[in-house]
Amino acid sequence: MQLRDSPEEAAFREEVQAWLADNLADDLRGRRGGAARFEEWGRDWSRRLGEAGYAALTWPKEYGGGGAPYSHQAILLEELARAQAPGHINVIGLGMAGPTIIVHGREEQKARYLPKILSAEEIWCQGFSEPGAGSDLASVRTRAELRDGRYVVNGQKVWSSYAHLADRCLLLTVTEPEAPRYQGLTYFLVDMHSPGVEVRPLTQITGEAEFNEIFFADVEVPVENVIAEPGQGWQVAMTTLMHERAALGFALSGAFEVAVGKLLELARARPLDDRLRDRIARSWIELQALKWTNYRALTRLMETGAPGPEASVPKLHWSEANQRLGKLALELLGPEAQVMDGDGYWQWLQLRSRGNTIEAGTSEILRNIVAERVLGLPKGR
Repeated sequence: MQLRDSPEEAAFREEVQAWLADNLADDLRGRRGGAARFEEWGRDWSRRLGEAGYAALTWPKEYGGGGAPYSHQAILLEELARAQAPGHINVIGLGMAGPTIIVHGREEQKARYLPKILSAEEIWCQGFSEPGAGSDLASVRTRAELRDGRYVVNGQKVWSSYAHLADRCLLLTVTEPEAPRYQGLTYFLVDMHSPGVEVRPLTQITGEAEFNEIFFADVEVPVENVIAEPGQGWQVAMTTLMHERAALGFALSGAFEVAVGKLLELARARPLDDRLRDRIARSWIELQALKWTNYRALTRLMETGAPGPEASVPKLHWSEANQRLGKLALELLGPEAQVMDGDGYWQWLQLRSRGNTIEAGTSEILRNIVAERVLGLPKGR
């Protein structure tokens, strides 16, 4: 496991830092989610990331990417987070849809979708979870039936990030309801502007609406929008999820590093007892553990060329550590925590962190993945 940048990686890190110094305006630094992220300034920021070659750094060059090593992608995500820079508007398109299409898509699908993902002309969302099948993805009930040469989709999805702004959707459906578990699922690329698609934003306790419900009522989808083959949706979905978690680790550790730094600043201005000092020290130690765990996952990714189950470990660790960090910060603030002073950073972090242990795989599911696929323990069922 390499813990230090190579000369080439160090040069790339300096390049990214210099670019951010020249391009990241103060009014963009620390911007948080919500629809305004996209509607007001997200596309312009994403365009600049793309023009600098940072949009799809590790995609193959023949598909418009940079062909860079995974370590450069990790450095980019880390530096963006440290600078408190916004992410790319098409985070699902770049991190999930694009890699899935590159692996499983036909050449005409790659030619049709990949360029518009890179340019942010088409924003993507993910249609996996359902009210009765969130973590248990094999139990989805959204149905796609082949009628007169076209699939007709009926059902509901939930927790679809940015679906209210999306043009396309990665949709997992049942096409063979009598098939054995994990079989009979089919994966589609769906036009979100099709008749019969209805999106209902879900307002979070932060007041923002990142997540949505999607309802499909007799939505027609051409057969050429199937990825891979009918009935192979489970295998395609696993590719999507592995890339989702692989892209998260360094971005999460970079954001956590910023939060720990803010916590230390807060603590220096307040009297502390030994109990609080121990909890602050724990946050710093958890940051170091997260960094080194990310390096382990990155080393594995660079060896194999594909994300592995190790990528689940950093997400699991960060989600719970981030919740503890927010709670501790509000305790340090004391009565001041009831007042939204300034940008309300700590209040927002505490509220938003409640979703960390649910999104991108619940902690319970991630523990099963780590136990079975990393540690080799027997399956729980």
